[in-house]
Amino acid sequence: MVTGVMAILLVITLFSCESNYRNIQKLNLKDGAPIGVARNINVKYTDSGKLVANLISPLRNDYTNMNYPYQEFPEGVEVRYWNEEDELSTVTSDFAVRYDESNIVDLRKNVVLVTSDSLVLKAEQLYWDQKNQWVFTDQPYRIIFKDGSFNDGAGFDSSEDFTNFLSRRNTGEQIIDRNINNENTENNTNGE
Repeated sequence: MVTGVMAILLVITLFSCESNYRNIQKLNLKDGAPIGVARNINVKYTDSGKLVANLISPLRNDYTNMNYPYQEFPEGVEVRYWNEEDELSTVTSDFAVRYDESNIVDLRKNVVLVTSDSLVLKAEQLYWDQKNQWVFTDQPYRIIFKDGSFNDGAGFDSSEDFTNFLSRRNTGEQIIDRNINNENTENNTNGE
C-alpha cells in the first residue's frame, strides 16, 4: 500500500513538473514576443513532386503561440507560384501577415501582383483568402492590362484567377483596335 501511494505521488509530481515547466517557458517569453524567428527564408511548396509555389522573405516572425496564431513578414515577401500549365505569377509586398486559422494572407504596402498573362495589379493592401481562392481589397488599386489599358478603383472582390471580378467605383482607359472597327465598317458597307 505504501508503494502504491508513493507511486501515485511520484506520478502527480512528474505531471506537476511538466505543467510548471510549460509555465516557466511562457514566462521566459516577453509579452507579444514571437515564438520563433527565421531569417532569409526560401520555402518551396511542391505537389506530387512538382514545384507550385516559392516563398522568399528576409524575416519571418512566428506568433503561433498567440490566441489567434499568425506569421508575420515585417520586411516584405515575394511569392512565386505556377499554375497547371507551369506559367509563373508573382506577388510582392513590403509587409505581410498569414493568419493560420482563417488561411487569410494580408499583404500591405507596395503590393504588386503580376500574373502569367501579364496583368499587373498594384495596391496598398490586398487580402488573399487561400481556402476560398478569393482576393479582395477595400483600398484603391490599379490594374494594368497587357495592351497598356488600365482600371483604377476604390476596391474589388475577385476570384484569384480574376475571371469573376467585381469592382467598386472605378475609372479606366481601354485601348480599342481601330483596324477592327474599320474592317467591320467596310464589311457592313459592302454587304448592304
